[in-house]
Amino acid sequence: MNFDLTSEQLMLKKMMTEFADEVVAPGADERDRTKQFPVEIFKQMAELNLMGLPFSEEYGGAGADSTSFAIVVEELSRACGSTGITYSAHISLGGAPLSLFGTEEQKHKYLSKICSGESFGAFGLTEPNAGSDAGGTRTNAVLKDREWVINGSKCFITNASHASFLALTAVTDKEKGSRGITAFIVPTDAPGFTVVDNYEKLGLHSSNTTELILENVQVPEENMLGKEGEGFKQFLITLDGGRIGIGAMAVGIAQAAHDKALQYAKQRTAFGNSLSHFQAIQHKLADMAMQIELARNMVYKAAWLKDKGRKFTKEAAMAKLYASEVAMSATHQAIQIHGGYGYMREYQVERFFRDARLLEIGEGTSEILRNVIAREIGC
Repeated sequence: MNFDLTSEQLMLKKMMTEFADEVVAPGADERDRTKQFPVEIFKQMAELNLMGLPFSEEYGGAGADSTSFAIVVEELSRACGSTGITYSAHISLGGAPLSLFGTEEQKHKYLSKICSGESFGAFGLTEPNAGSDAGGTRTNAVLKDREWVINGSKCFITNASHASFLALTAVTDKEKGSRGITAFIVPTDAPGFTVVDNYEKLGLHSSNTTELILENVQVPEENMLGKEGEGFKQFLITLDGGRIGIGAMAVGIAQAAHDKALQYAKQRTAFGNSLSHFQAIQHKLADMAMQIELARNMVYKAAWLKDKGRKFTKEAAMAKLYASEVAMSATHQAIQIHGGYGYMREYQVERFFRDARLLEIGEGTSEILRNVIAREIGC
């Protein structure tokens, strides 16, 4: 058993730590206030060949492993949760389905644009009446004259305003239930396709969260992703990988909260001593550090299993569930350590708290993940 990162992973971590501190962090508060999408940051990441990090070099990717992906998401999220979730969704929800299920032609045509950063990756799954119950998808697709005609809507879709195309699910045979759901690659500029960006969110303000409306959107027959009727199965596999990204994002936000709380506890004095002198504060910080380390190890283990080609559904669910709850706990305690200042925006920990809240909901609620884990252990 070896817990050391490889030399390549260590180099990547050093580069991303510096990039996060010098490029991402300085404007994070302002982007949160103005809801400005971090376009320039991702242009620089494209120049560093990070936009297709875990995908094959044949399609313009870097051929890196899932642990490297987790490292990048963690470091970005430590500086800015919005940037972290944008990147995580770009890779794990936008690019991964194309890499896993696309034909060679689809990979060269679409995945290559994700790897280059020409298009952001996005994935249309959630609907107003089909969130945790994704099998309840109502968006439908009908084959007419060698073209699929798609009608329906999607909600809470990340990155769609900046995506040239995305994979989405639609019912092709309603009699078959979840086995009648199929995935398609759909250009976002297709006639009848509307992207609506008007959500008012609690946190992650500079990430892009949209609604999709499809009215008689036509795509060619060859734009079906994978096999007909296997869309439900495909997105379950996609979400397993996505949970590694959300877990890493949670670790990054929790680490940021811990770092700020520790710094403040050392500087702030009360009753003649720094806050870090008091055992009550020491125990809070110790618990935070312990939980963050455990969460990080869980994320790395899930990533390692994925790269070994082994089953990782249970471990990814555990990592995402635990890390998201650690992020909420760590940001809560960071605000408590800061006292009244923690409630003020200039101290940043309130932003971490707001950003962390989504992580117990997106890509599998905590309740659904407990169901997944229970199923995997044989309940």
